[in-house]
Amino acid sequence: MAQTSPSASRPPVTWAVIPAFNERATLRGVVSAVLPHVNGVVVVDDGSNDGSAESLADLPVTVLRNSVNLGKAPSLWRGLKAARAAGADAVVTLDADGQHPEDEIPRLLAVYREAPSMLVVGARTDKRQSAPLYRRLSNDLADFWISWAAGRPLIDTQSGFRVYPGALVDIMPERLGRARAFVFESQILIEAAQLGFASAFVRIPTIYPEGLRPSRYRPVRDGLLIVAMVAGKLLRRGLYPAGLYRALRLPRPRVY
Repeated sequence: MAQTSPSASRPPVTWAVIPAFNERATLRGVVSAVLPHVNGVVVVDDGSNDGSAESLADLPVTVLRNSVNLGKAPSLWRGLKAARAAGADAVVTLDADGQHPEDEIPRLLAVYREAPSMLVVGARTDKRQSAPLYRRLSNDLADFWISWAAGRPLIDTQSGFRVYPGALVDIMPERLGRARAFVFESQILIEAAQLGFASAFVRIPTIYPEGLRPSRYRPVRDGLLIVAMVAGKLLRRGLYPAGLYRALRLPRPRVY
C-alpha cells in the first residue's frame, strides 16, 4: 500500500533504488556505500548474466530480478514502486557503475527534508569539464529541450542521481514505466512540472573513474529518442511558446 507523506513528528523513511545490468565489478561497492545513508535498498537486476545479484548475497538488500534485460526505465519504475510499497517516503536513485558519489546522499536528502514536495537532482556542475565533450554537448542540448517542455529552467536533466518524493511516485503515469532507453529520466522532469512538483538541484562532482565501463548511453540514438519524446509533448501543446519563454527568461535555478 502506498504511504502518505512524512509527518513533521518523524524523520522520513528513505530507500535507495539501484538498477543494474552486468555490474558485478562495481555493484557490491556501490550498495555497501549506500546502505549507511538510507533505511533500505532495492537492487533491480535487469537480466544480468555476470553474477551481479549473487555478489550481494550477504548484504541486507532487496533484490528484484528481471528475467530478461528490459532496460533502465522499466527497472527504475519497478524499483520505485517496490520502495514505495515497502514504506519509503522518499526514494534515492543512482547508477550501479560508481559514477554517482554515494557520500553526497545526505546532502540530497537534506534538501528533500527542507522541501519534501520537490524532486531533488544531483547536478554535475563541479569539474564538469572532466566529462567527455560529446557528453557535455548532448547534455546541454537535452537541458534546453526539456526546460522548454517543462516550462522552467532545468540543469543536468540527464543525471540519474535523484531523490523522488513518494507523493510524486504515487501519481506518475504508468506509461513512464514503458519509456525507451534513457527517456524516463528526461520525461519525469517534464511530467513532474506538469503535475506541480518543482525540482531542486544539489551540486555534485562529475566522476569518470579509471576503468569505468563504456556508457550505455548512446548520444545519437538516445538523444534522438529524447528529442522525439519532447517534440511530441511540444506539438501536443501547440509548441508551448509560454514554456519556451519561461525557460529562457526565468532565473536559472538555485544550486545548493
